[in-house]
Amino acid sequence: MSKQTHKDPYAALGVSRDAEIESIKKAYRKLAQQYHPDRNPDDPAAEERFKQVSAAYAVLSDPERRKNFDEFGEIALDVSFDAEKARAASRGFGGGFPGGAPGGGFQDAGDLGSLFEDLFGGGRAGRRGPFPQPGPDLETRLSLSFSEAVLGCEKRVEVSRPDAEGRTHRETLQVRIPTGVEDGARIRLAGKGGEGSGGGPAGDLYARIQVQKHKAFKRDGRNLNLDVPISIAEAITGAEVDLATLDGRLNLKVPPGTDGGTRLRLRGKGVPAHGQRPAGDLYVTIRIRVPKKLDEAQRKVVEELFDEDAARWREDLGK
Repeated sequence: MSKQTHKDPYAALGVSRDAEIESIKKAYRKLAQQYHPDRNPDDPAAEERFKQVSAAYAVLSDPERRKNFDEFGEIALDVSFDAEKARAASRGFGGGFPGGAPGGGFQDAGDLGSLFEDLFGGGRAGRRGPFPQPGPDLETRLSLSFSEAVLGCEKRVEVSRPDAEGRTHRETLQVRIPTGVEDGARIRLAGKGGEGSGGGPAGDLYARIQVQKHKAFKRDGRNLNLDVPISIAEAITGAEVDLATLDGRLNLKVPPGTDGGTRLRLRGKGVPAHGQRPAGDLYVTIRIRVPKKLDEAQRKVVEELFDEDAARWREDLGK
């Protein structure tokens, strides 16, 4: 039998033996993020804990492996373990099986340990190959600029992937970011998680997206919002404003007599179309900027132009 020391997977994840799979997944994700080598560089203790967590999840996320551990104890974690042979051996000893009790295992069975090594071929000729077991899923964080998330891009991410023996190795992966990905979304990289054992498939890697805020643009679904400052003269007479957007420049026409707070819609200038999703719109809110300092002559001109209008605009406020 393998001399590798196995930990109780329930204890490793901090869950009860009757925990539902969703609780197991939640515990694994929390611990994997906490102890992931990317977040704890040069910390051997965190790396070892990450290996234990990954190995534990590989057992408890697989119904058959979990069932075998619950029934037989720690020896069921060995790659050469054969549950049917174990059950046959148990029946041969009157049905008693010391590994079935929680916390038990063949290490408590005295000479039965040698017997089961013979049954399972531990280190002997004719040993059966390991059962195919899928590797654990992994999760990493990927930070994007606002424009990268809106327009899509390709990014590189470096991850630490555990192999079937619990060792980790660094790997740089290319991730294609789809157009319009949102903050908090997860991108799945199939087969880029932990390595499977016994020829089993690798788990998946999930890249959790974090989108940085933009100093000017805001997002509402597939629509974008932007405040655009204009002068009083431009608001009165109208203007054509050269506007910088995420994917180039465009000409914004401001109609004469535009009030501050007016919202102009530019169709199809929001998040670009992607797949079955149509392009969003860009909503521009006009913000009129007023001069902070006027000389006496300028002040008189402004008063002559606007004083009477301002009084008339406020006449109905209290009615």
